[in-house]
Amino acid sequence: AAFVKTGGTDPVKVAAARAGRQIRDVVEEALREWLDSRETAEDIAASGEAIRAHERGESIDADALFDRMIAEGRVEYQADPER
Repeated sequence: AAFVKTGGTDPVKVAAARAGRQIRDVVEEALREWLDSRETAEDIAASGEAIRAHERGESIDADALFDRMIAEGRVEYQADPER
């Protein structure tokens, strides 16, 4: 969807002014929240598919799943200090 200014006030400028913040900061925060929500939606979808696969008696490759999540920066690998 494209945004076209049709006259009136720019809602981003208004939001920044109301918050006493720079437009760049408001846009950066909104973009970060949007990206986080997309990742969350992807995680939920992947979880649902894993559950359905389990219910069908199929298995998933957990190593491949975690490797992908690490590569995407969604989780970090930490060695277990107890081992």
